[in-house]
Amino acid sequence: MKKKLMLLSLPALILANTISFEDALDKTLTNNQSLKAKKLSIEKAKLDLKSAKGYNYGTLTFNENIARSNNALNVFGMKLMSREADFGDFGFKDFLGGIGNVMGAAGGDFGKFSNMMSDPNAQKQMLDTQPDDLNNPDARTNYETKVIYEVPLFTGFKLSNAKSMAQLQIKANMAKYNHDKKQVGLDVLKAYNGAVAAKYFIDATQKAKEATSSFVHFATEMYKEGFVTSIDVKQAKVYDMKINSQILEAKNQYSLALAYLRFLTNDKEITDVADFKTIAIDMNNIDTLKNDLYINRDDFRWMKQNTATMKKKIAFEKSGNYPMIGAHLEYGFNDNQLNNLKSTKDYYTMAVGLEYKLFDGFKTSANIQQAKIAYEKTKHYLDYMKSGIKLQVEKALLTLKTKQSVLKEKIKAKTLADEVLVQAQQMYENQLMKMSDLLMQQALAQKARAEVILAKYEETIAAAQLKLALGNKLK
Repeated sequence: MKKKLMLLSLPALILANTISFEDALDKTLTNNQSLKAKKLSIEKAKLDLKSAKGYNYGTLTFNENIARSNNALNVFGMKLMSREADFGDFGFKDFLGGIGNVMGAAGGDFGKFSNMMSDPNAQKQMLDTQPDDLNNPDARTNYETKVIYEVPLFTGFKLSNAKSMAQLQIKANMAKYNHDKKQVGLDVLKAYNGAVAAKYFIDATQKAKEATSSFVHFATEMYKEGFVTSIDVKQAKVYDMKINSQILEAKNQYSLALAYLRFLTNDKEITDVADFKTIAIDMNNIDTLKNDLYINRDDFRWMKQNTATMKKKIAFEKSGNYPMIGAHLEYGFNDNQLNNLKSTKDYYTMAVGLEYKLFDGFKTSANIQQAKIAYEKTKHYLDYMKSGIKLQVEKALLTLKTKQSVLKEKIKAKTLADEVLVQAQQMYENQLMKMSDLLMQQALAQKARAEVILAKYEETIAAAQLKLALGNKLK
């Protein structure tokens, strides 16, 4: 029979996947989607810093522009850019033709030619001539190849302050992420120890079931012997049935607790938990821990970095009061064919520009005032958090001491209730107590066991909350 029982229990042992708190926390920190999303904030802050640093290096741009036009101004400009313009493009052909006509009319006489050219009417006729080559050029295609480098030389300290703000936000987001990781540890502890407590509730109700089943058996035997009435048997059976429903409820709570733990860890194979996870705190060293309180609190560091960022934001907005200086370097080629990389076709442009806003409708001053208000607002939140953290530690410390005292009292009460139950059972067997009184003592003993389990759970959570309030990790 024993071999058969061992064989029946073997598959259950193989299939059981018992997890410890440490493993549950590791899996949660690895698989938690919320933490993964928050970690991206750190990466975003790093990219903001990279972007701010990138402005210092300027921008290098390659352009290839292709244009075709028969617009007189465009065509003449294209020829100038490719260094191909000649006097013919100015319309000198028509001008020289007019001079030749005057010379012919003068019969080659230079004196007569000079007199004719001095005539205002002749001059007007010459100047009113519209050069056809200049006004009606043939369409031309221009290929412009160029490289442009633009770099800010002075931005009113805007870029340096932007980099400082980005660096502060990296630290702020890292502190916030570490704080959230610690808080996730508390969620895991509640789920894990909640599952352990539910498991202990099952065990406690099953022990109560053993007791009530023995009551039913003993009352039945006593009834057969005529020592008790049938009401004792019925009372015992009713209470025994009540225990059955409590076992079902306890198992359901255990299943729900495991389901939540599987959700947190993203491990669908968890079927069991080990024992309670206790959180050790050196109460003798509590004053030293309080002194290091703000150093260890990640959320406080997060707020400090945000406050420093807001202070830098004031300097960032003040950059609008300074001039902006930048450099522009350009090197390129122009020609009427794509193969235009020729030394005779190249050009360069170097320029340094200064821009200074004389008046912007008070926008800069308004932005500075808004930044100052944001900074003062964040400072108030920082001071408020500092006071709140101190209160949180005091509250957590007082709660833990209370829960530890309650646990001790509940353990004493359970021990006493168990002793009373044993005595009550003996008294019933000797017909010195009614079945209803015995069942009442059984209920009290069962309640005492449940209260010890609950008190143990609450004591572990209170210890964890104090540890987190002090800025420490649960693991």
